[in-house]
Amino acid sequence: MGYHHYMRGMSNGGSIFSRGEPLTNAELHARVPSIFATEAHESRSARFAPVPTITVLDGLRAEGFEPFFAQQARTRIEGKAEFTKHMLRLRHRGIVNEAGEAFEIVLVNANDGTSAYQMIPGFFRFVCANGLMAGETFEEVKVRHSGNAIGEVIEGAYRVLEDAPRVADQVQRFKSIRLQDREREILAEAAHSLRFPATAEGKAAPIDPPALLRPRRSEDRATDLWTAFNVVQENTLRGGMRGRIETDSGFIRRQTVREVTGIDQSRALNRALWMLTERMAELKSAA
Repeated sequence: MGYHHYMRGMSNGGSIFSRGEPLTNAELHARVPSIFATEAHESRSARFAPVPTITVLDGLRAEGFEPFFAQQARTRIEGKAEFTKHMLRLRHRGIVNEAGEAFEIVLVNANDGTSAYQMIPGFFRFVCANGLMAGETFEEVKVRHSGNAIGEVIEGAYRVLEDAPRVADQVQRFKSIRLQDREREILAEAAHSLRFPATAEGKAAPIDPPALLRPRRSEDRATDLWTAFNVVQENTLRGGMRGRIETDSGFIRRQTVREVTGIDQSRALNRALWMLTERMAELKSAA
């Protein structure tokens, strides 16, 4: 399969991910066709200004950014798959640090009215192919589908790019903070409640919070805040942990935690976890 390999089919539509070479338009078109929509879906009014994601992508490619991940949401409405919500993660080859981490621009768009154009600063960790999204401390750009939308989107992408040094500084700050076992447990407990909100109503989850702290590789056994955040984030979003849950009839059923594949849920969890990590850093600094 070479550098490019396709992730398994997801419940939210199609996705494609590359560890090595950037994704080509042919690869993107095969799995995430809504990126190439140049017109709005027929359900939109004349006031709706379509923003062709491919136009923005071409502009960012000219500035050295390339796509390495893309996905789009599933729709049951015939003919809407060419316009539905999608997400792209772009990296610049020149913004990669010695630790094997890279700044990203995360693009979210839809030309069927389900999403404004959004740009969020992100971070990518090569050792585990872990894509992160920064919290609300950093600017998120939103552009409505009206007026000079394309011009505003391209301008917004450069505003997000300006956050690259600040995001890198925050990562270095997280790396410099050492956590006690109980502090790591608190981070996992907060993440667990975000991933399994029904536990607040007394419903059981297939795994307990400590499962979110189990590293998947030897590099993640360190005790700093950045490593703890990465382990918790990876376990929370990728799932795969096996657990048991008691049914209403009292039977014990084995259950595997599902991967988070929805664009909106992934984004919400990502950003909430980053904010939790920022709060932990603040508490440690104030101690």
